Amino acid sequence: MSLAAYAVTAETARGRLHHEPEAPPRSPWQRDRDRIIHSSAFRKLQYKTQVFVNHEGDFFRTRLTHSIEVAQIARSIARALHLNEDLAEALSLAHDLGHPPFGHAGEEALDAASRQFGGFDHNGQSLRVVTLLESRYASFDGLNLTWETLEGLAKHNGPVARPRGYIAEYDGRHRLDLGSYPSAEAQVAALADDIAYHGHDLDDGMRARLFTPDDLAHLPVVGPALAAARRASLDVPPPRLRHETIRRVIDAMVTDLLTETGRRLAALGPASSDAIRHAKKPVVAFGAAMADANLVIKDFLRTRMYRHWRVNRMTLKARRLTEELWTLLCAHPSLLPDDWRARAGEGNTHRAASIVSDYIAGMTDRFAMDEHRRLTDLSIPG
Repeated sequence: MSLAAYAVTAETARGRLHHEPEAPPRSPWQRDRDRIIHSSAFRKLQYKTQVFVNHEGDFFRTRLTHSIEVAQIARSIARALHLNEDLAEALSLAHDLGHPPFGHAGEEALDAASRQFGGFDHNGQSLRVVTLLESRYASFDGLNLTWETLEGLAKHNGPVARPRGYIAEYDGRHRLDLGSYPSAEAQVAALADDIAYHGHDLDDGMRARLFTPDDLAHLPVVGPALAAARRASLDVPPPRLRHETIRRVIDAMVTDLLTETGRRLAALGPASSDAIRHAKKPVVAFGAAMADANLVIKDFLRTRMYRHWRVNRMTLKARRLTEELWTLLCAHPSLLPDDWRARAGEGNTHRAASIVSDYIAGMTDRFAMDEHRRLTDLSIPG
């Protein structure tokens, strides 16, 4: 497939921080994707919370399955827009590498516990993972991903006017043009994230019986999708009705995004990927009605799922466990395993806090619970 003039291409790519010869027939972004998939951080996503803690059910989404669903949607959209599918896929697979255990509860706990040392942000941590923490190569730390992939990770939600933490630190030595929009491929990955979690959170919420299909009937996009699914699925078991509804929701959102993005591209007439970056607003977007509908769906999920009493109970326990782990290890870095203790050093409280955050952020849900028990339960050997 020929790429559009505004797509990221190998001819206009800015390369890698550490020079490496290319490896045909793979493109630079196929190599990025492969490095991400083979990273330890990617494998750990299998056991990290999306909404439900991993042990609550085998069929609920995890960070890994979420990332795969985002990548599938992003590739489909990128292909329709004649963009670089491999870059969109790499960004989708990498965007949650920095998430700690227990989803947003773990992130909020880490951020609160480490606030005096700059706090914690999973976007910055994702960049930290791929540029520093992965140790797989003899010549450099991290994965040495392309500039375009790093740019997309740092600013996939748009320009970063006031970078903080590791994003600011990294940008100081390897400029990522934080003041501009990212590539169209990164914008696609960001909205594919929204589409994926709307679809699978509605699905998981019904599967967990936090709400029923009838509770969705009033929602924009979802209500019409449910009605259409019922017309097409008379007398079929509830799981099929659920699946029929969700696939129609995803299709409606993707179709709207392609329509609005096509309109914006036609109005802008970008001749290069840099023209996308320096546009006055995002080029990849939903139409106004769909954007409003997304806010309504988000509000429903926030009220009926993310703040459901069952989820609240797990959230409280996860926050407390994460905060206790961070406080204990930060106060006593000697409790860290040998390699982590060596990184923390001695006498540098700020460095120790950063290393403890790295250590906890890299844990799976299960490992975090086991480590907490090892550190607090006298009956369990250290």
